[in-house]
Amino acid sequence: MATASGTWRVSSYIDDGENETSDYNGYDFTFGDDGVLTATNGTTTLVGTWSVSRDDDSSDDDGSSDSDVDFNIFFNVSDDNDFDDLNDDWDIVSVDDDTIVLIDISGGDGSTDRLTFQKN
Repeated sequence: MATASGTWRVSSYIDDGENETSDYNGYDFTFGDDGVLTATNGTTTLVGTWSVSRDDDSSDDDGSSDSDVDFNIFFNVSDDNDFDDLNDDWDIVSVDDDTIVLIDISGGDGSTDRLTFQKN
């Protein structure tokens, strides 16, 4: 996967129509081969986990396929921490060497979140 090396930044985070990208300004994200996800801004470092999983029993949020490939992100933080918003089993919209685009449609209220990482 394109996350094997380098650092990434959140270039866009839209939470139910609200642009919350600035919550992650200055943070560099590293997706380790061992599933460790690190976010640091030079002062604060958060350590979480990431993985890619496949669930053939559900469908993508974008409706394009019967298989569901999820990009899972988890930071062990309180509910009021900005990084809690990133905790999800995101559907992968696209991945290349420089960009990861993820989407999540809430099962509760149908709201849509969109998260984009750009390689530094």
